[in-house]
Amino acid sequence: MIVGVKGGKVMCTSILQIANDGTHVFSRTMDWTSLQAGPVFVPREYRWQTDYNDRSFQNKYGILGTGRKRQFEFDISDGINECGLSVQKLTFSHGAKLNQELDMGNVGLAPFELPFYLLGKYKSIREIIADIENIQLMSGEDAVRPYENPHLHYAITDRSGQLLILEPDQNPMKMIVNNYGVVTNAADFEKQAAKLADYLNIRSNLVAQRQVPQRISTGSFAGKKVPSSSYTPTGRFLRAVYYRERTDIPENESENFVSSWHILNSVVVPKSKKYQANYTVYRTAFCLETRRYFFESYNSLLPIEISLSDEMLLRKEAKIYEVNDSLALG
Repeated sequence: MIVGVKGGKVMCTSILQIANDGTHVFSRTMDWTSLQAGPVFVPREYRWQTDYNDRSFQNKYGILGTGRKRQFEFDISDGINECGLSVQKLTFSHGAKLNQELDMGNVGLAPFELPFYLLGKYKSIREIIADIENIQLMSGEDAVRPYENPHLHYAITDRSGQLLILEPDQNPMKMIVNNYGVVTNAADFEKQAAKLADYLNIRSNLVAQRQVPQRISTGSFAGKKVPSSSYTPTGRFLRAVYYRERTDIPENESENFVSSWHILNSVVVPKSKKYQANYTVYRTAFCLETRRYFFESYNSLLPIEISLSDEMLLRKEAKIYEVNDSLALG
């Protein structure tokens, strides 16, 4: 049995961009009511227990990302593991459909636990696809440690350049191959993507590709609209794809980070509590080849850089990094 979870006014935008040297940068904004997470490192072989049924797991891979410590685990919002797999969770505007009964032999997780589970266990999207039917996201009412039922979906990428969306509105979870390089919170991804035709001349071979290309259009914008400044999921999707398409292709990883940060500027939500509860509490970027990670909180204006280095991967203890969410200009 599955139960629906209603969604509210939600945000967040994820962007994948590929440089000419083949390096991938996976960036995102986190739009929420307040800053509740920061940079964390979780070592190899970390043991944890799920809130759903107290089942114990031991991660295989080390993880660097954004999250917070819970009683028996880490709640990871976005991260990268030592293999270059990167996972981000985003709010899901029409809500997930969570399971109330766990099928025999399957893994049952709280929705917020999925990124941590995937990053700790798998090295690639291919491995996740092969095993996804054995993972169920569970409703929290009857959990060992009850939790609210968050409405989430997930953006996943690796060094192959494939971008996958996992939507828990069915069981097993729906898998959507995203060739556009941008993910937001829309209820119907295909319907959202179809609206791009008003703004870009999409390449005829795009759907057949399995990886996100550097360019998704023919390069002609004649007679096309310019995206609005709307902060709706579709508004941010159209704007991010449009600017990703028109921005110079970066030559290398460093240029890729800079370019991605500036494209994120087009979807950063300013604090405006009178009109909306959410704003961009932080943004991050993950460089998949070198495992460099950049984090910037709303008030800082100065990204923090941390690398998931081979030396770091030898550490046995988790680390939570302090975040000073105040103006810092170097």
